[in-house]
Amino acid sequence: MADTPGPRRIRVLLVDDHQVVRRGLRTFLEVQEDIEVVGEAADGEEGVARAGELRPDVILMDVKMPGTDGIEALRRLRELADPARVLVVTSFTELRTVVPALRAGAAGYVHKDIDPDALAGAIRSVHAGHVLLQPEVAEALLAAQDDQPSARRPGALTDREREVLGLIADGRSNREIARALVLSEKTVKTHVSNILMKLDLSDRTQAALWAVRHGLAD
Repeated sequence: MADTPGPRRIRVLLVDDHQVVRRGLRTFLEVQEDIEVVGEAADGEEGVARAGELRPDVILMDVKMPGTDGIEALRRLRELADPARVLVVTSFTELRTVVPALRAGAAGYVHKDIDPDALAGAIRSVHAGHVLLQPEVAEALLAAQDDQPSARRPGALTDREREVLGLIADGRSNREIARALVLSEKTVKTHVSNILMKLDLSDRTQAALWAVRHGLAD
């Protein structure tokens, strides 16, 4: 009787200009039963090319690299069909670095000193569709949002918009939200646009953080 194949492993691409960092990440990740390192790249340009070739599920990428940096690579990765989820792993956690990375499409942002087991968990979380930020990064972003005088209160939203916002905070895609609320994707997109406009937010990540701050996330 043929063996039943196990669950598909998460395919990971490592993009960092330091070989020692890549080697350390590979050594740890290769002992994870559900994670497979499929390739490496030393800068953003090579990372985009390798992503197109290897079709990884998750990319671990630094921000500051010579040549094409992580921010530009994130923007270019979004142009690929069915792009990988990108988890930024970096030494830079200043808002001037975090915000552009998230706006360029990063699904998560963690510091390089993250505990190895927590990093594996972060990879799994990002692969599952969640937005993931280390606590200090999330706190800095939330504080920056609170400093904006135009921030709105939850009462500005309709009940349906509050439901949609809660699901955004849970990392759900428009398709998943539509399925959960029995709506069309077009209707969900309209709700998302209205939420961003009413709350004066620029993207889904900011919306998710806003939902956490105002108690609309599970």
